[in-house]
Amino acid sequence: MTTAPWVQALLAWYDEHRRTFPWRTERPDPYAVWVAEIMLQQTRTETVRPYFQRWMARFPTLADVAQADPQEVLTVWEGLGYYRRALLLWEAARQVMERFDGRLPEEPEALETLPGIGPYTARAIASIAYGKDVAVVDGNVKRVLSRLFALEAPIDRSTGERRIWEMAQAHLPAGQAAAYNQALMDLGATLCLPRHPQCGRCPVRPWCRAYASGAPTQWPRRTPKKKIPHYTVVAGVVRRGPKVLLARRPEGGLLGGLWEFPGGKVEPGETLEAALERELQEELAIRVKAGPVLGTFRHAYSHFRITLHALCAQLLEGEPSPQEGQQVAWVPLRDLDAYPMGKVDRLIARRLRQDPETCRENPA
Repeated sequence: MTTAPWVQALLAWYDEHRRTFPWRTERPDPYAVWVAEIMLQQTRTETVRPYFQRWMARFPTLADVAQADPQEVLTVWEGLGYYRRALLLWEAARQVMERFDGRLPEEPEALETLPGIGPYTARAIASIAYGKDVAVVDGNVKRVLSRLFALEAPIDRSTGERRIWEMAQAHLPAGQAAAYNQALMDLGATLCLPRHPQCGRCPVRPWCRAYASGAPTQWPRRTPKKKIPHYTVVAGVVRRGPKVLLARRPEGGLLGGLWEFPGGKVEPGETLEAALERELQEELAIRVKAGPVLGTFRHAYSHFRITLHALCAQLLEGEPSPQEGQQVAWVPLRDLDAYPMGKVDRLIARRLRQDPETCRENPA
């Protein structure tokens, strides 16, 4: 098949302007490519770079991950968010050791049988690490191709997404999948930007229908977004001398396996104090007296936002008894760094480390 002129121009541009990353090497390591692709899911490239380097320093081979304790895996991942990715990567590494003799498979179909590897990641590994002629479609590729061909179908609907995949595969030059896929990603990340595309510097501008229309930012088409819900949340800082109470979230859910200061959502009409006292009674079967607010923190997850109020709380009665799938621990402040946490809980922990007298329980 003859390579389309726009593809030739794209590859020439990529040869000169490709971005450099620790996982992009002349002879790519499939394990490194896999780790990078998992980290890059819903995360900006520049954010990933130091986490990738830290991960590879601690787990330089696939076998190192497979043999690690999952709590250490979460600790090394801490700060990158979407923590389920780390646990799935750990589980997949164990399966690679058991099912594939420690070698990551080459074919997308085999890769997709591993936890945490979907169609995109499987094809990214197969094309970039092994040179397989399969297209890869991420958000940048969707934007580039939808503009190039002025695709009218919304890219967040199955019809539009399927059409993008078809176009990407149809124009893939045989034997050059790694360069082609990464060139499309780089073009979307550096020039074909969402709000301010740099059309004057774009190598495929002569063939771009969105540019020819005079309004390139009208693409890609999307369906109207729903309003993102917001929740008010409380967390309790319960002290026992030099120690503080932590609860470990159940595996499989949001922030699964991470440690937190226990609490929950504030119900309509509740005060922060009443919500915290109710939540700790329901979750841990303890009675506490809510005290002053230690801090207020705002955080956005993929599908909702929270405002979390951390309150000091005095234990009045009972011994923490967690629900099924949870754990609790009384942790010395000096040891808090050893417990993997989400971003907001880590901020609370750091505040406690900075001022060890914070939320000290009242003397009997």
